[in-house]
Amino acid sequence: MKACILCGGAGTRLRPLTFERPKPSIPILNRPSVGHLVEHLSKNGFNEIIITLGYMGEVIEKYLGDGSLFGVDIKYVYEKEKLGTAGSVKNAEKYLDDGPFLVVGGDHVLNLNLRELYDFHNVSGALVTISVLSIDDPREFGIVDLDNNHVIHRFKEKPGPGEIFSNLASTGIYALSPEVLDYIPRAKYDFAKDLFPRLLAENRKISGWLARGQWTDVGNPRAYREAQRWMLENMPGTYIHGRMVNEGAKLNGPLDIGNNVTFGRHSVVVGPVYIGDDTTIGDNVLIGPYTSIGDRCHIGNDCRILSSYIYNGVKIGAGCSVSGAIMDNDITLGKGCILENGVVIGPRAMIGNDVTVHSDVRIWPEVVINAGTSVSKDVINDHFATDINGS
Repeated sequence: MKACILCGGAGTRLRPLTFERPKPSIPILNRPSVGHLVEHLSKNGFNEIIITLGYMGEVIEKYLGDGSLFGVDIKYVYEKEKLGTAGSVKNAEKYLDDGPFLVVGGDHVLNLNLRELYDFHNVSGALVTISVLSIDDPREFGIVDLDNNHVIHRFKEKPGPGEIFSNLASTGIYALSPEVLDYIPRAKYDFAKDLFPRLLAENRKISGWLARGQWTDVGNPRAYREAQRWMLENMPGTYIHGRMVNEGAKLNGPLDIGNNVTFGRHSVVVGPVYIGDDTTIGDNVLIGPYTSIGDRCHIGNDCRILSSYIYNGVKIGAGCSVSGAIMDNDITLGKGCILENGVVIGPRAMIGNDVTVHSDVRIWPEVVINAGTSVSKDVINDHFATDINGS
């Protein structure tokens, strides 16, 4: 069975996390999220994977290789210019025109039964089957009007007030018959904006598959935190992968602890928590549930780290409080700092002592924040792009 993963977007809404990696390479449990996706597809029986690449695509290709480590065969198709979701699939037509296949976004994190979607499509008689999920607020998605025969009669992309006729949102995961490729031009073309309205106008059958389980697209920091949280929540138990030094800390699982990790005196770790290799946790530290800490990090004495996602090489000074924050690689955080919920800090930023960063503030890479500062708005580095809208 075949699946096509779309990895062309620039990830502007996730900046500053996507200046040095493409969106599908954002780490979840210290691994690129696209690795989790390929692994899930492989477990669902999809052994032929086609990946369409754009922005920093070589990073993805280097990580996944030929797919053999994941039990699949991977082919890559690069885009010279943005082609839209459907246009990207058309660009990979030579690998997809011999049978039904799945289309999945490269930024998707999920545990849906995709084999069930594939099988449902094959007996539906439809050109397209859209995976739909009932959600509380569908305004940021395409919504569908689905009858009791699973046939879609209306599709509305990002409905406004008074237009929300359903809370069944498209996940952006599709099962396609190869004939649908004939409807897609070799140009910029989108599934939701262009192809689906055309098919409905021509009375071509589009089915809807009611998904059950967890799904999100890691398109913005809030969705990314949500994906990290439920991936941690699904950790099956406690694993210690190598040498661990515990000088008197209390460890409560589930935990995933790498090699050469040190815990100081009187510290407490309450899972689910992931900690990478060569990381040191100081004395009197509290690490709360739903926290991920990468490799080569140092957490100073008397810190409180709660529901936060810390990448590699991060140094956090003594007495800091980090709650619901995301910290990219090689950040230095001084003593006595407070990072409030939703803070996102780019790589190699240097934060002085006694700094407070307010909720939802983003700090660009290599920014220096002076000691004692209260940061209430985004801090931009003009050497990097500034837009946070778009893909």
